[in-house]
Amino acid sequence: MSGKLLILLGAAALLSVSACDRAKPPDAVAEGVAGAEQKAANNVAQAQDSAAKKDADAAAKVDDKSKDLNNAQAQGAYDVALAKADGDHKVALEKCDALSGSAQSRCKDIADADYNAARANAKADETAAKQ
Repeated sequence: MSGKLLILLGAAALLSVSACDRAKPPDAVAEGVAGAEQKAANNVAQAQDSAAKKDADAAAKVDDKSKDLNNAQAQGAYDVALAKADGDHKVALEKCDALSGSAQSRCKDIADADYNAARANAKADETAAKQ
């Protein structure tokens, strides 16, 4: 009995090997091709969606960094303008010391007004430049 079983197994193996070389019917091939094309199209669509999401995420990060850079530049420009205004104010006040009486008082008032205007302008420029 084991001999018959061995022969049946051998025949089954031979049939399965010989079946691999046979062409599939056209309908089956068309169905397989259509399925493969659909799966490939789905994979491409998923990859495109994933890539678009990654691009959007990266663009958002770049936009945030760009805003940070812009704001840092605005803050730097404000700091420079404020330092210049402080320096100009001190120089103007020193020059006022050469005067006396009401001329000195008017000179200091003008220096203070110029200083306050320079500070206000620097702050306005900073606010306009920040995002």
